[in-house]
Amino acid sequence: MKLKELESLMQEIAPFEEPKIELEQYPTGPHLASRLLYTVANSYDEFDGQTVIDLGCGTAMLSIGAAMLGAQHVVGVDVDEDALRVAQQNVDEYEDELPIDFVRCDVRQLAGQARLKADTVVMNPPFGTRRKGADMEFLRAAFQLSRNSIYSLHKSSTRDFIQRLATKELRAQSAEVLAQLRYDLPATYKFHKQKSKDIEVDLWRFEVPPQTDS
Repeated sequence: MKLKELESLMQEIAPFEEPKIELEQYPTGPHLASRLLYTVANSYDEFDGQTVIDLGCGTAMLSIGAAMLGAQHVVGVDVDEDALRVAQQNVDEYEDELPIDFVRCDVRQLAGQARLKADTVVMNPPFGTRRKGADMEFLRAAFQLSRNSIYSLHKSSTRDFIQRLATKELRAQSAEVLAQLRYDLPATYKFHKQKSKDIEVDLWRFEVPPQTDS
């Protein structure tokens, strides 16, 4: 599938109905999402026939894209019941049945569990602007859930910190910024004065250390 075709197919995925600021719910638009997913599929071939977890899946933008690109099974994880309801509606809109299931769970409850595992984790986590450290909680959880690799978006301003966390604390086999992208953040909440704001974000790829499933 070509990049433009993927982005076009993702245009119809509905965003949050009433985004919750405390969860830093911002839509991952088709432009940004398609580029993340296309990189995973075409540069690393880590969707075709693989299992995938979309951590903090929101309304399933990344989940649906991963399924379109050949993932064997996708599990979308989110704490917000309203977001998961929209996510399921989005999945149901497609004529072909997509291999996607959803789990309602707080990422902070995932540490140490062994039942939920996947070959690859994809995510656009909160930036941690409303609740400090939220982005790090997602990254730590992703290292618990992934058998092989993690693809994640983080503010470019946190690059050095992310590098240290991944390599020192989480013992990543590799931690690489694949691209610096512009996140065109639309005005989502009443306090937003501008129609949109560009934020520089890094697309990271992490290789997790060898793990033994319990």
